[in-house]
Amino acid sequence: MSTDRPPRGIEQRTRDVLDRFARETDVWVASADADGVPYLVPLWFAWHDGALWLATRPATPTARNLRTGPRVRVALGDTLDVVTVDGEAEELNSSEVPDGAAGAFTAKTGWDPRQDTREYVWFRLRPRSIEARNGMHEMRDRWVMRDGAWAAPEAVARAAAVARGAEVAKVAAVSAVAVREGDAVVR
Repeated sequence: MSTDRPPRGIEQRTRDVLDRFARETDVWVASADADGVPYLVPLWFAWHDGALWLATRPATPTARNLRTGPRVRVALGDTLDVVTVDGEAEELNSSEVPDGAAGAFTAKTGWDPRQDTREYVWFRLRPRSIEARNGMHEMRDRWVMRDGAWAAPEAVARAAAVARGAEVAKVAAVSAVAVREGDAVVR
């Protein structure tokens, strides 16, 4: 593949990764059993507090694999515009999941596994490395995170500030509607 576009810089790649974590719903989750037999499955996810949050039934191959060998790789996007994340997964039951993480997952997917009639377990994936590339011309300098440290921490801080600003604006809008509705009720 050839392209006329120059490769994105590390800050732009980092912003693009965080934007995709916010927008996209599905990731491919790769794990392996104790014998090293690989297993690949798509799951919904949410990005919250520097981790990917996944939910699955406790008896699935993914849950069994991550329970016994927590190393995991997830990928999103197609092969020409891909983000891969390598990390360690920690299992939590529904009562242990922070409300913020469960809320982010529910807001993004429209489904709260904690409210499902069947049991679900959660996995918090803390990234150790994140790779982002859009075509072969971006193979060089593709790592936006290595050894758990962002290559462009200032881009992460700016993205977090933008996300907080959007959340504040959303809360303000909801509050304004509640006040208007409250005024209507009082009259």
